[in-house]
Formats: sequence, structure tokens, C-alpha cells
Amino acid sequence: MLRLEGVVAGYGRSPALNGIGLDVQEGELVSLIGTNGAGKSTTLKTISGLLKPSAGSISFQGQPIHGLSPREILARGIAHCPEGRRVFPHLSVRENLEMGALLRRDRTAVADDLEAMCHRFPRLRERLAQAAGTLSGGEQQMLAIARALMSRPRLLMFDEPSLGLAPSLVEQVFLIVQEIRAKGTTVLMVEQNAMAALRLADRAFLLESGHVVQRGTGAELLASPEVRAAYLGGA
Repeated sequence: MLRLEGVVAGYGRSPALNGIGLDVQEGELVSLIGTNGAGKSTTLKTISGLLKPSAGSISFQGQPIHGLSPREILARGIAHCPEGRRVFPHLSVRENLEMGALLRRDRTAVADDLEAMCHRFPRLRERLAQAAGTLSGGEQQMLAIARALMSRPRLLMFDEPSLGLAPSLVEQVFLIVQEIRAKGTTVLMVEQNAMAALRLADRAFLLESGHVVQRGTGAELLASPEVRAAYLGGA
């Protein structure tokens, strides 16, 4: 479904990705793990068109996308739920959800999906007219997820979905990620909680300094002594 080959990208003269290669198959939940600065978030930004690669290729559904704008990539079916939620703080919850469907023309279906998001996230229904910036951190994360789903993505990318949330909300977010995948949306997730990320993942990639240094099933990386020592607090 998604394939990166030899991708080099970054900020200024110092690339954060140094020839990275990975793939995501349709229906999978794939996790990217690694320390801060390993290139995880940069990978998602490059896939979604926020950064342009200086070398390498990115294809989605067999078609190259590395030269497309973020708007065009969204139209192809890739949605990005960014780190820090990034809701539009001065817009209402309803307006944020409608922004997620900005490229869609099936207005009746959009209205149906908005109702479905309110059913899935009841707190959002209670706050449809409220400015998004006044929501709690957990509510903003729910809104960011719902906004991304409003585009009806084929691939949904999460960047640190549990960041800054209380433990009870972290568990809820991971259950939502699992539910999204179970309903047929492919998921690519960057997550600081490496243990949780690997437990959820069908496959995972370990990044260091912009390179993939280890890959395998989530269970295989969980069992790896090197991964456990470096990222999971040892045995």
C-alpha cells in the first residue's frame, strides 16, 4: 500500500532521514519506534507532503506521491493526525470536524460521518459549538482523531497519540486506534510508549539517526534483547 525507498529528507542542510526504506501493507497496524531525533515524526511529515524528500521515492497504491502537495496526498487517502493534536483553537468543534472533510463533495455523507463521530466520541457532541482551544487535552486528542477520520482515509498516520495524556486516557486512545484498524483503516503510528506500540503492531520498524536498524513483527521486536535494553527498560 505504502512504500518508502531510499528517502532522504530533513531541515536545512542536516537530513533527519538518511535513505530510509519501509513499507505498510493494506489492513496493517505498523509502528515506528526510536529515541527522540531518530526521524519518526519526520517520516510522517515527509509521507504527508509537509516535507519534500531530496532523494528517494514514496509510493501509495502503486503511484508516486513524493512530488505532491499535502492537499493532493490527503485527496489520495492519507490522513495525518499530528503530534500535539493541532486543532484549530478558535474554531468550534463542529467547524474542526468539517475542516477534516474539506476536500469531500458528498455533503450528505459528510453530515452522516459527523453524526457518526459524535456517536463515537460523545464528549464532542456535547461541545459542538464550543471553541476547540477550550477543550481538555484528552478532548482535543479525540477531536484530532475524529477530524482525521472525517476525510475517510485509507491510511491514517498517528504521531504520538498518547503524548501528554493521563494514563486512563492513554488506554482509551489505544483502544480507539485498534478499533479504527479493525474497521478497515490501515494505520501507521509513531508512539513514545514503545511497549504499547509494539504490542499493538502487526509489524514495526526501529529507527536510529534516520535509518531503519531493525524490523519485524511487533512480537519479534518485543522479544529482541537489543530493543528491550534500549527502549523497554531491559528485561
